[in-house]
Amino acid sequence: MIEKKAKINDWNIQDCPVRTVLDKFGDKWSILILLILGQNTKMRFNELNKEIDDISQKMLTVTLRSLEADGLVNRTIYPEIPPRVEYEITPLGKSLVPHIDTLSKWAIENLNTIKASRKKFERSK
Repeated sequence: MIEKKAKINDWNIQDCPVRTVLDKFGDKWSILILLILGQNTKMRFNELNKEIDDISQKMLTVTLRSLEADGLVNRTIYPEIPPRVEYEITPLGKSLVPHIDTLSKWAIENLNTIKASRKKFERSK
């Protein structure tokens, strides 16, 4: 008996590996944080916050915690006064960076075409 290959749209959200993983990167900050951490060895919270000047501290915290939960970022707390916290990308996160770089290059190469298409679409309404 030949086993039928499952199609992506046959999976519900809980079972779909593509949706489960890509849902993480639909937010505004995760990809940017991974790119920045991929270029640095370790960074403190305030260094990341300064690097991404338009992110709130709360959103940076929420995004870093989410990336940590997924195993893409490690957080190390040093028992000092005041406590020092450093973030670094994990090997799993590093394995994702080349794919993000490819997507970033595609976006840069096609930005003008996409903008022109959006203008054309808006005019046709």
